Amino acid sequence: MRAKVVYFALAAVLVVYFVLVGSRGVMLIQQGTVITVPFGLAVLVLPFIGAWFLYRTTKFARDADRLARELEAEGGLPVDELVRTPGGRIDRDSADAVFAKRREETEEAPGDWRSWFRLAVAYHDARDTPRARKAMQHAIALHDGKVSPSGA
Repeated sequence: MRAKVVYFALAAVLVVYFVLVGSRGVMLIQQGTVITVPFGLAVLVLPFIGAWFLYRTTKFARDADRLARELEAEGGLPVDELVRTPGGRIDRDSADAVFAKRREETEEAPGDWRSWFRLAVAYHDARDTPRARKAMQHAIALHDGKVSPSGA
């Protein structure tokens, strides 16, 4: 719950920032000089790029959360079997062992979104965020029927 509050607080700050940047772009355009008009147009592009990125990130988080709730209802969420250091960090060897098991499960059932979801969690635990995100995106696509199970 704390992560959601932080996420929405940061999203709100970003929206305020987008409005401020957009207003600066409009002010530059209103000056009407040869230099300020193109610069103002360039500045106006930034809030749109930021808004698009914020939308995609929020959609990804909502979709992943939807899959997590469904998997939890089925009793299929991965069990936390990781060894932790005294400081609470995940032991690297433990994460690698769990990852190997999840990768094997996914290779056995490449069309099952559940195995891809669990693989994404294992990637995340192994601190491989880019691959965790790709695996979760694949799980979402499989779940929503955007990828055929045989094309996994």
